[in-house]
Amino acid sequence: MSAQTRKPQNSGGRKTSSRSPGTRPAGTRPTGSKSSGSKASAQRPNASSTHKTSQQSKGAAGAVRKPSASAKAPSNGKRKKRKKKGSAGFYFIQFLILTVLLGTFAIFAISYGPKIYSLYKEAKELVADSDRSKFMTGQSGMIYDKNGSLITILKGDKDMYYLPSDQIPQEVKDAIVSIEDKRFYKHHGVDPIGILRSAVSLVKKDEITQGGSTITQQLARNVFLTHKVSWERKVQEIFISFQLERLYSKDDILEFYINNIYFSDGYYGIQAASRGYFDQDVSELDLSQIAFLCAIPNNPTLYDPKDHMENTLGRRDRILENMKEDGKISDGQYQQAISEEITLHEKTAVATTSTSADSYITYCAVRALMETDGFEFQSEFDSEEAQQAYQDSYNTLYDQCRQDLYTKGYQIHTSIDMSLQQELQSAIDASLSEYTTLGTEGAYALQGAGVTIDNSTGYVAAIVGARSQEDMPFSLNRAYQSYRQPGSSIKPLIVYTPALEKGYTPDSTVVDRKTEDGPDNSNGKYSGSITLRYAVEQSKNTVAWNLFQEITPKVGLSYLKEMNFSKITDDDYNLAAALGGLTKGATPLEMTSGYAALENGGRYRAPTCIIRITDPAGNSIVETSPEEKQVYTEEAARTMTDILKSVMTKGLGKSARISAMDSAGKTGTTNDNKDGWFVGYTGYYTTGIWVGYDMPRKLPGLYGSSYPSEIWKQFMETAHEGLDPISLP
Repeated sequence: MSAQTRKPQNSGGRKTSSRSPGTRPAGTRPTGSKSSGSKASAQRPNASSTHKTSQQSKGAAGAVRKPSASAKAPSNGKRKKRKKKGSAGFYFIQFLILTVLLGTFAIFAISYGPKIYSLYKEAKELVADSDRSKFMTGQSGMIYDKNGSLITILKGDKDMYYLPSDQIPQEVKDAIVSIEDKRFYKHHGVDPIGILRSAVSLVKKDEITQGGSTITQQLARNVFLTHKVSWERKVQEIFISFQLERLYSKDDILEFYINNIYFSDGYYGIQAASRGYFDQDVSELDLSQIAFLCAIPNNPTLYDPKDHMENTLGRRDRILENMKEDGKISDGQYQQAISEEITLHEKTAVATTSTSADSYITYCAVRALMETDGFEFQSEFDSEEAQQAYQDSYNTLYDQCRQDLYTKGYQIHTSIDMSLQQELQSAIDASLSEYTTLGTEGAYALQGAGVTIDNSTGYVAAIVGARSQEDMPFSLNRAYQSYRQPGSSIKPLIVYTPALEKGYTPDSTVVDRKTEDGPDNSNGKYSGSITLRYAVEQSKNTVAWNLFQEITPKVGLSYLKEMNFSKITDDDYNLAAALGGLTKGATPLEMTSGYAALENGGRYRAPTCIIRITDPAGNSIVETSPEEKQVYTEEAARTMTDILKSVMTKGLGKSARISAMDSAGKTGTTNDNKDGWFVGYTGYYTTGIWVGYDMPRKLPGLYGSSYPSEIWKQFMETAHEGLDPISLP
């Protein structure tokens, strides 16, 4: 059978040939032939030679055999030939790619290897040096009154309330995992697919702009690193994530994450967000509200519900859909949650300086933490160098412990009675209301302060350091921060009770007489021979001076030192101290605690308002129980109380006497009426009141028996309403 041949058309592509049915393609061998056509194929003959060769081959092979099925289609033969022809090039390209990759890796290892290893070591150390407390920083401190009611919140840079895993609703965990990291329980801290996505972004744009971070990586970034985008941070983030997964369980990591992520508007963690947006604990939220909150952390600006409610709702719906797809909620739950209307109920703000007690609470709490740390408080030093070294050490630890109060979520339980706190503030404000002149700092020039100690416990029940003033926050707390001369109110502490210990009695005869070097009596009158009781009732300066000289300033002031009066100086060891002439003075808190010792049978208890401090999990950090120190003999203290009762019934304290309750107290007025005091007690409470200017100056009409007594009486009357009368011994 003759073969018909058509001259191939050449259009710039490859040459083609045409053949009659039954012929085999040129340049190929028949099926079953053992002769090789590879050499001819390699030489690529032209069309005419190909035709000639084809004819020769046909003659040599004899009768033409019908091609097999595998050789029937000419295109099949050509594909096989091209495959063979391209094999060497294919392997060469593979070799070239591998060489480039190895070279790139070698260059990368040389250039970045040391840096990466350094990042690995640093990441390992960061995690190794941490513990669970590392993930609990930034939590707001909570201050409670004696009844367990919240007084105020100590906020640092964050508003955060830590919840252990068993207090985090399962719906929160499911929602976070479904939207942030579906493979959370499968990977080991890093999702390779996410890393690949970041790597591609780095190669294409020379920067990392795409995510892919797992929950563990986000936790590593939020707690250990910054949010600066760089390859170094990304590498370190990966290393830290691996270390976290080695050290902590998945439940731990999810707990840390849910408590540390940012929910916009200053809220860190799901509990703070729940309280902030719904004014409820997260345990009280329904599924839709939970999904709504879990929508925010992905982009706190874009999904801020206050500014972009629609965005937040849209992401809430995606979370609910994911939870349904993941089998975490039913279709019915999904339909109900997605149709729910979300209404924000922002929490009622709790001021961080709600009362003037706040600064004192913080002060006491910090010192309690310092004491727990083993710090020993001092007030006497051998040299200025020793005092400076102590002060430096004190300041460093004080700042550190104060920071802990604002960042570790401590629960601070106090003895502050808010009803008494408010009544004491009201009494001070009302008594001084006519004085509205402002000082240089914008606060009222004439100020007042007061302290109340619960005699049954020794704890501070109320403390007011300033008058209330609109738009003027409580800053200086004069009740424990201002040292003023105490006037005659100091006499029972350093003159009369020590004299009673030395054998004097209320009926002992003393002489009220003006001497050349002695003081004047405030009214300019002298009574000659009188009883010691009468001398106290009328606050005779001459008698106090002479007795102090007899017992010596060293002995008299030693009682104040025993009761932690902190500003006694060497210059105070003179007779003027008997009348309150102290160089730096005393605070209302110190004076009140001194009188409380008299009521307590001569046993001094260091004043504090801290009952206990716990961590967020409820573990005790500080437990207090005021220790008693016998400063005065019980007999002397009881006798002094009996004399001070006479002051309230017959002496200068009559105007302060309260109805239906035994009370004891003493007035105090400094020279030129610069400071006025009244300190006294019942069987229930000891209260001290001070009135004066911050920069001491004369105030006509200011006596211990005027404004201070008025404030003391008004407050104590209210404080004792409904209480059964108690007789003082």
